[in-house]
Amino acid sequence: MRTPQPDGGLDLDGPRGLRDVRRYSHEAMATIFEVYGVHPDAGYASQAAQAAFDLVDRLEGELSRFLPNSDIGRVNHLAAGESTQVSPAAMECLLIARHMFDLTGGAFDVSIGTGLPWLDLDPDTSIVRAVQGGVRVDLGGIGKGYAVDLVAELLEEWGLERVLVHGGFSSVLVLDPPSDAGGWPLTLSDPGSPARVLVRLVRRQTALGASGLRKGDHIVDPRTGGPVRGRRAAWVALPRPQAAKAGARAGEGPRIAPAAVADALTTAFMLMDREAVESLCERSAGLEAWLLLDAADGRSGEGGLLHFGGDVREPPPAGGGT
Repeated sequence: MRTPQPDGGLDLDGPRGLRDVRRYSHEAMATIFEVYGVHPDAGYASQAAQAAFDLVDRLEGELSRFLPNSDIGRVNHLAAGESTQVSPAAMECLLIARHMFDLTGGAFDVSIGTGLPWLDLDPDTSIVRAVQGGVRVDLGGIGKGYAVDLVAELLEEWGLERVLVHGGFSSVLVLDPPSDAGGWPLTLSDPGSPARVLVRLVRRQTALGASGLRKGDHIVDPRTGGPVRGRRAAWVALPRPQAAKAGARAGEGPRIAPAAVADALTTAFMLMDREAVESLCERSAGLEAWLLLDAADGRSGEGGLLHFGGDVREPPPAGGGT
């Protein structure tokens, strides 16, 4: 199995130095999901990881827009006035996506401008109704993060709590670290120059997301139809609430899914102006963001790094730590 190449420059720092950490990999959702975990019983840990990957495969079958009979495939074929029942997972993703659409002023839009508000969502019955036809949903900007959230919950149910889970390293969730570490060591690097480490982090019980342009202009602003300009990468860190560990319970509303939220915000932060990103970080407890800008003259070169939220100090220079 190939080694994941993180588009957004988020990676695990020195994984070989983590003692007693087992690694399990699985291809799904057009990327590689991995579990790094600590458990004394290798056989048991392997079974837990396999159960987690089976869950990812099931979610892909429900959330993929490429499968005509998936939940999202059926939503995308609704004409005006038609409705369909979807799985709880698909409904939760749509609810999170709609919340992030509102929060970011449309910068994060899983319908890519085709009219997300035209879908009526009823979480009590898991019914999606199209007010107008032509809405086309793509959960690629949130589905991996949502899967990472559910994988972490499942691993905790299996008793694996010292775990890092990621989907292609664009969506990462770290739980408790190995017993001899203060947290999971992570790096933020320039996607165009992976050897250029910008920030080093040590985190626990935190969701992180990354978006970058290593593959070119693949992020489109749904508000204008144009590609990203002036920004090479965005990263988000968001504390995992205690309530997220137990997942959603009957009658308690949608699941708290910090990795899905971080996934959405990194996409939005590639598009939102600096003041809007800074304002959102100031209003959201624990939300932290880094933006890697293009060089001021628009030519290739090292752009500036902006840091919002979290520690109010200025971001460290290239190769620095935080």
